[in-house]
Amino acid sequence: MNNNYLPSDYLPIIVQFLLAAGFIGGTMIVTHMIGPSRKSKLKDDPFECGIPSVGDARTPISVKYFLVAILFVLFDVEVIFMYPWAVNFKQLGMFGFVEMLLFMALLLSGFYYIIRKGVLNWED
Repeated sequence: MNNNYLPSDYLPIIVQFLLAAGFIGGTMIVTHMIGPSRKSKLKDDPFECGIPSVGDARTPISVKYFLVAILFVLFDVEVIFMYPWAVNFKQLGMFGFVEMLLFMALLLSGFYYIIRKGVLNWED
């Protein structure tokens, strides 16, 4: 097994990266050049989803929002580990099955913990 990579081995990756960057840059330049540029007070006002903005944008946001977002990412990443396991289920045999049972037990115990702590209750 030869692991000696030459710089020419990376040429297709570099070419694809340069083509992608060139396409992005070219698209941005062309749309800026041919697109209309009408400026007005109404057009320059900030808005969100068509609703006029009211108040200060720096209002405090509940910590629960961020906690739920972090928990979503945490459990989403843990679920990603199940895909390679499912693809290689037959090759892993009984050892892989027991490992996944242990993984699922830990995952569900963590989920049970956050439910018992009331993290997902929004009424508090």
